[in-house]
Amino acid sequence: MTDKTIVAFDLYGTLLSTDSIAKQLEKYVGHEKAQSISALWRQYQLEYTWRLNSMGRYEDFARVTRNALVHALAENGEQLGDDLTQVLEAYESLSTYADVNPALTRVAADPSIRAVVFSNGTKAMVSNSLLRSREISPHAHVFQDIVTVDEIQSYKPSRASYEHLAKQVDKSSSQMNELWLISGNPFDIVGARSMGMHAIWVDRVGVGWKDAAVPDLRPDAIVQSLEHIVEEVKGRRL
Repeated sequence: MTDKTIVAFDLYGTLLSTDSIAKQLEKYVGHEKAQSISALWRQYQLEYTWRLNSMGRYEDFARVTRNALVHALAENGEQLGDDLTQVLEAYESLSTYADVNPALTRVAADPSIRAVVFSNGTKAMVSNSLLRSREISPHAHVFQDIVTVDEIQSYKPSRASYEHLAKQVDKSSSQMNELWLISGNPFDIVGARSMGMHAIWVDRVGVGWKDAAVPDLRPDAIVQSLEHIVEEVKGRRL
């Protein structure tokens, strides 16, 4: 029997829309500032993980997410006080992108694929998101495992993070080319490709690949909808 193909899905910015938190922020700061704060929040959330990696330090993703929100609020001259906790709780029920539902239905119907979630989030954050997001919770069963960097305290795109993924799905470092990453985050794609993994970038807005950090590292495929990933994986399977 042929082994199943391991397909690892990034969560934030791939399955769950980090922009959707703006709706929650609007309750406290209005529409315009909510959009600005939401964008900055995501920017600092990622930047803080990279800073921590560079310094050889670690704070879990829940704390990183909180600190990034405080920073984004401050830049917009805002504070939430006691409401900060409610906004952070809402981060665990983010909306999905429109293509997620049909895509996961296709994944679930394909017996040759073993799908897992691979995230910077803590196990609690990811588990809560899969259960609380109204759009994704009906598909939580599609994922046969949740792999998080919290277990090794090293954020993507570190080498250790992808090595950890391989280990958790019973692959050795010499079998990285048997793993697929699906992500809407270019830094994640480049990190996976640097380790020899296959990677599909989800370019929903159709801007095209612009990342030039390492020009020779590009995604194996670019899709504008997650609905195309099954055919891309099956078409390029070794």
